[in-house]
Amino acid sequence: MPLERLVEEIRSRAELELERERSRIEGEKAKITQDRDRRIEELKAEGARLAEIESARDRAQRIAAAKLQARKLEYEARERQTAGSLQQARQLLADFTNTPEYPQVLKRMFAVATDQLGKQVKVSGRAEDAAVLKTVAGKSFDPAPLSILGGMVVETADGSRRLNLTFDELTRLREDRVRALLSS
Repeated sequence: MPLERLVEEIRSRAELELERERSRIEGEKAKITQDRDRRIEELKAEGARLAEIESARDRAQRIAAAKLQARKLEYEARERQTAGSLQQARQLLADFTNTPEYPQVLKRMFAVATDQLGKQVKVSGRAEDAAVLKTVAGKSFDPAPLSILGGMVVETADGSRRLNLTFDELTRLREDRVRALLSS
């Protein structure tokens, strides 16, 4: 009997140890499962957070690109409008050359030019203005026609200094101011 008792005691210890091992394994399994579930939730939350950040960044980039495109379109439209207005201004200047006041303007331009450059000058202008310029400038008139809207080019006899009083040049020099006036 003692042998049966010994076997029974070994068996009961083994069962007890087996039960403890099963409990420990179940505890570890529950802990691992709980840890896995917690990590999955953390990864899901992190993924959602990163997706939200990426979505916000993408939205911000699209909004910025749309605003930039809108500013570009606005600038292009304003530039077309300004270019059209400048073209109208040039046309008005071209039309002005057919008015009775235009020869007086040429006389004043010649007076300004001779004040700045002296009396010995050479005057050039449009072919259409040849008669008026010959009257204003006399022998200083150069009959070689220029392709300009109106006005004149005056230079010293030796060619060292030149004064460009053409409507084209005067408009170009003041284009920024004209643009500012047209845009307001």
